[in-house]
Amino acid sequence: MVAKRLEGRVAIVTGAGRGIGRGEALALASEGAKVVVNDLGGAVDGSGASTSPAEEVVAEIRRLGGEAVANYDSVATMQGGESIVKTATDSFGRIDILVSNAGILRDRMVFNMSEAEWDSVLKVHLYGHFYVIRAVSPFFRQQRYGRIINTSSVAGLYATTYGQANYGAAKEGIVGLTRKVARDMGRYGVTCNCIRPSAGTRLTLSDEMRKARPGIIARFESMRPEDIAPLVVWLASDDAANVTGRTFYVEAGRIGLYSEPVLEKQLVKAGGWTIDELFMFMPATITGELVNPDPPESE
Repeated sequence: MVAKRLEGRVAIVTGAGRGIGRGEALALASEGAKVVVNDLGGAVDGSGASTSPAEEVVAEIRRLGGEAVANYDSVATMQGGESIVKTATDSFGRIDILVSNAGILRDRMVFNMSEAEWDSVLKVHLYGHFYVIRAVSPFFRQQRYGRIINTSSVAGLYATTYGQANYGAAKEGIVGLTRKVARDMGRYGVTCNCIRPSAGTRLTLSDEMRKARPGIIARFESMRPEDIAPLVVWLASDDAANVTGRTFYVEAGRIGLYSEPVLEKQLVKAGGWTIDELFMFMPATITGELVNPDPPESE
């Protein structure tokens, strides 16, 4: 019998009751990991709660011969993050892998976005990643081992959608968080990486997204959430020990490694630039070839 790659490991997957998180939890369990299936069970906008999504995934893992327990805490508070990790240590005695996937959408054009719509999305995505990472880090540091896989999005990279200033800001914040956690925790044998997945989920196939991006809904409907999981399993394994602080694109049949930001061009002058000089040199040397992807509409 072939040994399972994650035998003896304990994993937490947040937002694991549906979609990408469900696929990740099932895949980690299939490779021998014991899994804490965390899901608040709320709606796409974060409202409401239900124990059913997490419990159904736990039941599915157990039917397949794996070990799993459910957790229903929200990642949007530090207490919730600590409780999720406590569920792992109380149930299985340790924690080795954290996959943060929980997310919500509250889309609104930036000039109409409320403080609550901004705060709630930042809380679940960016703060939610930090709170659980903060809670697992002492365990990872003590045992000198850990795997952290964060979930970003292409939404913050380029003009894929409108009305997602909150979501895009949170998802790009997660990329920066990934880099810094990788630096902080690397000396303790911990890796921290990030994925930008594309798949058909409750978020990408929501009514709001159908209105905002009707031309690509058919493509999302053909992209299975469970096709994201194999990369996550690999990043959670010992084979990926040399990979940290990096961001990957992943969809069904396609995986890509993003380059890290570099300076494309620069102007250098001893003593600093004057305003007049910049008006002269910027278009000629740095910005002249740039194109506005969203130019003003004609009246």
